[in-house]
Amino acid sequence: MSYVMQLFEDILSGGEEVRFGESEARAIYVAAGGALVEGAGVAADNGVVLAGTALVRADAGGATLWRWDVVPSGTGAGDCRHRAALRCSGPVEPATIADDLLLRLDSVAFPAGGSALLHTHQGPGIRCLKEGDIRIDTAGHSTTYCPGSAWFEEGPEPVFAQASASVPSRFIRSMVLPRTLLGTSSIRYVKEEDRDRPKSQSYRVFAESPVRLGPA
Repeated sequence: MSYVMQLFEDILSGGEEVRFGESEARAIYVAAGGALVEGAGVAADNGVVLAGTALVRADAGGATLWRWDVVPSGTGAGDCRHRAALRCSGPVEPATIADDLLLRLDSVAFPAGGSALLHTHQGPGIRCLKEGDIRIDTAGHSTTYCPGSAWFEEGPEPVFAQASASVPSRFIRSMVLPRTLLGTSSIRYVKEEDRDRPKSQSYRVFAESPVRLGPA
């Protein structure tokens, strides 16, 4: 079975409650405000990973969520009674990643002028820029993203990232990875000489959890 990762932005008013439908794997990041997710409080700039349905209630001041859902290909957005927008989507093929998988939600931060040397990852995912700006060079194309912009990376395709020269930059991402990477980085540098060079980016893992996706 083939799957797709979808990134939604959900905007909830104060005290609004919504139950998100079934998802094989889901990451929720609170971009602004605060919320209860399945009864547990999640403050701004924090997130969780879970599966199945998810009951979310916004705090009194409301909440903006970034929500990554991994669902079977062809699945629609569902019946959204709140303000929701699909920001990005991309394919997930479990057989090309590993037999056992995990879903990770983390952030990658760069100082002004920072960069990520040419690299690949061991699974696909969607990134969304939180602050600053960043240029992504991959597959012969160069694209610059501003806050709120999202993009999909398939994983094996080499990527070079150049952050803003004037301000710090940071993006939030969720990736489907081999389960053997629990607690460890997924990055692989393309050039041997880059592996031991000083790196400017820093990471914060919000949550990660094993997931089970059906066979092809």
